[in-house]
Amino acid sequence: MIVQSKSSRTIRTLLGWAVVALFAFPLYYWLTIAFKDGREIFNYPPDVWFFSPTIRNFEEVFGISLGFGFGEQREVLPGGGNWRMGPRLWDSIVVAIFSTVLSVSIATLASYALSRMNFAGRHHFVSWILSTRMMPPVAVAIPVFFIYKELSLLDTYTGVILIHALMNLPLAVLLMKSFFDDIPKEIDESAMVDGASRWLIFRRIILPMVRGGMAATAVLCFIFSWTEFLFVLTLTQTGLKTVPVVSSTFVTSTGTAWGNMAALGAAAMIPAFLFILLVQRHLVRGLTLGSIKQ
Repeated sequence: MIVQSKSSRTIRTLLGWAVVALFAFPLYYWLTIAFKDGREIFNYPPDVWFFSPTIRNFEEVFGISLGFGFGEQREVLPGGGNWRMGPRLWDSIVVAIFSTVLSVSIATLASYALSRMNFAGRHHFVSWILSTRMMPPVAVAIPVFFIYKELSLLDTYTGVILIHALMNLPLAVLLMKSFFDDIPKEIDESAMVDGASRWLIFRRIILPMVRGGMAATAVLCFIFSWTEFLFVLTLTQTGLKTVPVVSSTFVTSTGTAWGNMAALGAAAMIPAFLFILLVQRHLVRGLTLGSIKQ
């Protein structure tokens, strides 16, 4: 029995690593493209493990000279792309962080009210929130454009942050409501008997218990904002541009600049990865919150 248990555990471990490798390989291959020149990218069969790395794609994308390389002969490409994507990466970071904070803040208050307070039409209100999440963004892109034009919000951080927060709000409310529902209402009632106000209960007792859920919700909101394309494309014209929008412009007279696009994509993964690391401790707790019922 012990031998069978160890062998089955080994098989499960190997299968787990095989699944991880299967899903990680496309990411690895994308990263290798970021460090290849134009000729090596289109080699067949592709050079997956052994190739001559170069940082030139990153230098062209961000318009900087790092001053070192991996031994390659440096030369200036005729008409080569100097897109200077540093400000665009900063635009994505600002929009994603502030829209996430706004979405989670509003959703936490709204979902607590939906979970704890009884009022007429509460269940219909939850259904309405769910229906807004089902609506395709393209259905409201043009009306939002004209509204923003009248309010002078086109091409502004405020406008993009607001629309991303509104886009994430339905999902954030539904997620946070499920986390609040998993906390017994008897905790609130006991605190009220002791004389605590509703706001004090929420701030001192309930809110610390759902920090994991807030972290999980923030990660999803951040990722959705980070990858959103349509609204930024519609509501910005010359100034503010996020990474997904500018990635679609990596087209030159000779074709798509795959190396530069891969370099920008690799750099764009870093802020999202760091954000997830910051909330990792609370994220694990949020993903398991409510999995065990009393």
